[in-house]
Amino acid sequence: MVRTVVAGLDGSSESRAASEWAAREAMLRGLPLKIVHVWEPVPEPMAQAPLLGAETQQHWSERIPREAAEGIRLRHPGVEVSTEQLVGGSADTLVRAAADAELLVLGSRGLSGLGGFMVGSVGLSVVAHLERPVVLVRAGEQAADEHEPDPAGIPSAATPYRPVLLGLDAANPDDSVIEFAFEEAARRETGLRAVHGWNLPPYYVYGLASDLRLHDEIARQQAAVLAEALRPWRQKYPSVEVTGETPSGSPGIRLVDASLKASLVVVGRRIRRRPLGAHIGPVTHAVLHHAAAPVAVVAHN
Repeated sequence: MVRTVVAGLDGSSESRAASEWAAREAMLRGLPLKIVHVWEPVPEPMAQAPLLGAETQQHWSERIPREAAEGIRLRHPGVEVSTEQLVGGSADTLVRAAADAELLVLGSRGLSGLGGFMVGSVGLSVVAHLERPVVLVRAGEQAADEHEPDPAGIPSAATPYRPVLLGLDAANPDDSVIEFAFEEAARRETGLRAVHGWNLPPYYVYGLASDLRLHDEIARQQAAVLAEALRPWRQKYPSVEVTGETPSGSPGIRLVDASLKASLVVVGRRIRRRPLGAHIGPVTHAVLHHAAAPVAVVAHN
């Protein structure tokens, strides 16, 4: 089976930014890019309207991936680009289309709003159900945004990448999430910034008033847990400079703040196959809505 990077496209600005990011990622990985457009046929009453009929809609929908692919081939001549148009509901169809992909890249308006490909329920459904990595890219994302400014402070894609940011539950680390983050950092020849946010258990709060050293002791313990979780990965990826941070407070807020200086944010999502459906967890949910950089969600058991 051919390994591919898949990008979902609907013609919106956020989906076009996602396709460009996917092309850059395909180049880094040395893989082909497949642009997938999901066409949801118009209801039968609308299909009879002369300006909104099924043939008219299909004509315009076929133009979207074709023209996007032509542009990407011009801007990224080293990337093999193909297109695929599928019919069905957006979320379910995308999940099936990317089931064997290396990763799926989608556009995001913060997973909210009235327009665009990633209207909340669709985007969140894809993230919650696809068991392959999903990357969310915001409208307006440029290659230069993922790089350090040049010496004059001007954005540039010719400078080194910003670090990859890893949100990690150091007490319950998952190898697939950590490995994804290290691989992305290695491809970009940049560093990895691992953040493990933590909150004091309620029963500790009263003790802090009488012993301020308690907070420092717990902070040292959290730092030691993070260092141990990262230790084998430092050895496996000696070329990746790693920094670990264990700030107290909301993990989601800490990651959102740190995303301002990241090229990519990597977070995990535990796979739960339950009758009532999947969910993505509060930290990942917060990062998807508010992070300033592209976000990769890696599903794990």
